[in-house]
Amino acid sequence: MNSLLSFVLVLGILIFVHEFGHFLIAKLCGVRVLKFSLGFGNKVIGRKWGETEYLISAFPLGGYVKMYGEQQGEPIPESEQ
Repeated sequence: MNSLLSFVLVLGILIFVHEFGHFLIAKLCGVRVLKFSLGFGNKVIGRKWGETEYLISAFPLGGYVKMYGEQQGEPIPESEQ
């Protein structure tokens, strides 16, 4: 049990560092970041700070950074084209 907990903790730290790299570069390049999530699935804890929603989700084996304009069909205002 102890090694499973250690594995999940170390994996969580690695995922955080990896996703933070995406987040930081997006911010430095002027891309709006809509979500920064550790984990997948339903939100366990979340807080919106500025334009970004920070989440810890139910399944801790991954993470993602959702950037503005990433989805096809998402409208981009004329002022930003």
